[in-house]
Amino acid sequence: MIKKQLLKVKNLLVRGQEKLTDKQFIFLSSILIGITSAFAVIFLKSFAHSVYSFATYVNGVLKLSFINSILPVIGILLTVFVVKKVLGDTLEKGTSQILYIVARKASIIPKKQMYAQIITSSLTVGLGGSAGLESPIVITGAAFGSNFAQQFKLSYQQRTLLIGCGVAAGIAAAFDAPIAGVLFAIEVLLVDVTISAFTPIMIAAATGTLVSTIVLNENILLAFRQQETFDYHNIPLYVLLGLFTGLISVFYARNFLKTEHFFSHLKLGTYEKAIFGASILGLMIFIFPTLFGEGYQSIKTLADKDPQNLLTNTLFSDYSNNSWVLLAFVGFSMLLKAFASGITLGSGGNGGNFAPSLFLGSYAGYFFSKFLNLSGLTNLPVSNFTLVGMAGILSGLFHAPLTAIFLIAEITGGYDLMIPLMIVASVSFAVSKRFEKHSLDVKNLARKGNVFTSNKDTNILCTLDIEDLVRTDYLTIEANQNLEQLIDLLAHSDQVIFGVVNKQNDLEGLVYFNDIREIIFDEVKVKSNLVEDIMTQPCQTVHLFDSMGTVMNKFEKSEKVFLPVLKNGKYYGFITKSDALEAYRNKLKSMIFE
Repeated sequence: MIKKQLLKVKNLLVRGQEKLTDKQFIFLSSILIGITSAFAVIFLKSFAHSVYSFATYVNGVLKLSFINSILPVIGILLTVFVVKKVLGDTLEKGTSQILYIVARKASIIPKKQMYAQIITSSLTVGLGGSAGLESPIVITGAAFGSNFAQQFKLSYQQRTLLIGCGVAAGIAAAFDAPIAGVLFAIEVLLVDVTISAFTPIMIAAATGTLVSTIVLNENILLAFRQQETFDYHNIPLYVLLGLFTGLISVFYARNFLKTEHFFSHLKLGTYEKAIFGASILGLMIFIFPTLFGEGYQSIKTLADKDPQNLLTNTLFSDYSNNSWVLLAFVGFSMLLKAFASGITLGSGGNGGNFAPSLFLGSYAGYFFSKFLNLSGLTNLPVSNFTLVGMAGILSGLFHAPLTAIFLIAEITGGYDLMIPLMIVASVSFAVSKRFEKHSLDVKNLARKGNVFTSNKDTNILCTLDIEDLVRTDYLTIEANQNLEQLIDLLAHSDQVIFGVVNKQNDLEGLVYFNDIREIIFDEVKVKSNLVEDIMTQPCQTVHLFDSMGTVMNKFEKSEKVFLPVLKNGKYYGFITKSDALEAYRNKLKSMIFE
């Protein structure tokens, strides 16, 4: 029955595509993608909130504080089970994969990503894993956009645009923040967007927000309606908060990746690793229940007038009226979040770092301002610093100051904090950028040489495979051979360059025809010299693991049109600059006209 209805909808859209202009069909598509992305948000957020409410209820009625520690273990184990048995033992995590797919996979996202992220993240984060739902939401929205475009045979540019629509709609629906959704799609993921692309992305973000607002209970969303008045006398302290959140961003990024890296290299079976990691996470949550799930409820509690409620149903509940104990609790929660999130994802769970960044930011802002107040140095509006701190960490971790500024402005219901938001977000970004060249999600791509930027040429070059361009049929010669043998090779080939190799196929040098033109016509020199006497050392060599961007830089530095290629340290062939440029032109044509 459902299949028949879907088929009717598809046929209707096919007829619509025939009658509408390309621009009109894209507008219609952006609305549909906005709706589907919003419902993915509604499902994930509702499920996570229900589990949190259940755990809170059980803790409150039965005084079973350990229930928070058991649920994440169950969630991570179920996630691992689903990945192995349902998803073919593969699951790509993190929004950086969208960058990779747009630049290297022609914006084609596998169909399974339309449901894989929803299922696995709902199990992990919904059952208390210390991560966020926004990255899975973003990937799901992007998958909706890509697969919709594939269904209706849209071009690469249109596929990429609809991916942006899905991303914007997901973030907009998750926070009731359409402007932040648009900025996130453009600033973080699709940096190379034309002005004409703004309209569909804005339509999708507005649609996602509207659907989420109508269907989703406002209590589930991260929203604040009260804050204290902004005092310009506190500007120097907002600058210091920017410095503080920038450094905390670096701390989080480095320790999260170290923790994740530790688990990825742990020599345990999949389930053993999940049990080991989830057990550590469960213990951390037992001591610091604020690490449970997304942490949005604790952010609301912290920004409220009664932050001491954080200590309710914890081992420190007897000290809930002691401000210094509460401050220490907040500080330890802030520092442990990096490890809790790293363990959640590293041990087999699925989620993202968007929610942890907001959690960390609110805790950092509270800690910073409350510490100064308790020290008697000043009297800061703690709730304001708690909210603004979120912009600092979000900007520092994702290198996205505009998204951070407008997201916090939208979820606080106004723009009264715009000035401190701009100060903290920009300072934190500058500090983080000073220590970390790439944002948290892009760092893993950077390690593999797969970073993509707003430079179209670089992105297209990175989609080319070096091995496809290597000419392996070039004749070679040995260093101890005489020039008569080299002349014989010249006579029976059209090569203008020869690799000089030994018996083990090590590259020992190069012989350029232009360099020996005069010698080969001098009979005396031909008889008296060996190849080793006239060969030159290569000024640059290419490895198969190099990116095409690196290869082109080597062409520029060497000022050569031929470069030798090594495979596992051995001579493999030659790559020519003309072949590389021709492959670039062909790729560019295919991406434009596909």
